[in-house]
Amino acid sequence: MNRTVGRRAAWLGMMLLGLAGCTSPGMAPVDERSPTHRTAKPEGARPATPQIAPSTNGLYTVQRGDTLYAIAFANGLDYREIAIWNQLESADLILVGQVLRLTPPAGVVEIKPLDDEPAPSARPLTDPPVLREPQAQLLTYSDANWAQVSGARPATPSVPAAASPAPAAPAPAAAPAPAASAATSVETWLWPVDGTLIGRFGAAGGKGIDIAGARNTPVRAVAAGKVVYSGSGLRGYGRLLIIKHAGEFLSAYAHNEAILVKEGDMVTAGQKIALMGDSDADRVKLHFEIRRYGKPLDPLTYLPERS
Repeated sequence: MNRTVGRRAAWLGMMLLGLAGCTSPGMAPVDERSPTHRTAKPEGARPATPQIAPSTNGLYTVQRGDTLYAIAFANGLDYREIAIWNQLESADLILVGQVLRLTPPAGVVEIKPLDDEPAPSARPLTDPPVLREPQAQLLTYSDANWAQVSGARPATPSVPAAASPAPAAPAPAAAPAPAASAATSVETWLWPVDGTLIGRFGAAGGKGIDIAGARNTPVRAVAAGKVVYSGSGLRGYGRLLIIKHAGEFLSAYAHNEAILVKEGDMVTAGQKIALMGDSDADRVKLHFEIRRYGKPLDPLTYLPERS
């Protein structure tokens, strides 16, 4: 009996201690865990993937987020060449893990822009020459005519055949038309950003120009076109935007703070597409390139002169 009473007393004591803990003015201890830290991804950025660098062995393994345009851009190639060399049905369809060859197979002729060929001579269309001399002539019978057709010496002088008119001299060929300028497929080019030109094409191996300016200065499309790449997967370019224009021109905008358009978007000339920044650069600037058939061109030969 005494043991039972003792057990009940001990049990009641434990209950009272528990209630006292719940009603104490201090907070009950909890397992403090700091929330998972999430870094906001810059607009237009892709998940972290190995960056595209120029191939050293003529092959490239497709990574998540890659596009054929970006692979070609990094290797100075025309995306259509890569599609032909790898028998791709579409330039927009490549698979993660797919190994692409970046050199032409044996017997495959590389694509050569038509603009590099001399322009054909312009010749006026003329009617075919008219045959003015009859092919047959009906002669009345006579000794002279018989001698003429039989080859015998005529007894009398033969009637001379009518002289055929001299053929008309061919019209002189027109002078060859000058080759069309490469920029004719884009009616007007605009400057991509307001700022100070600090780097020129070809200087220190540059494939474009560098323009310094203030952070978040609007970057605008230099011509109408389609966004074919938007991301940060090309080594040395930071957040990069590539737009395809008429005539197989590409324009590239690098080191952006933020990208305001996405792949597949159609943009108009002068449309705001990004904000200037210093991603993967030593200062706030825009690196701008114009390429055609994979070949970098001097943007200053296409952009209008600035006062």
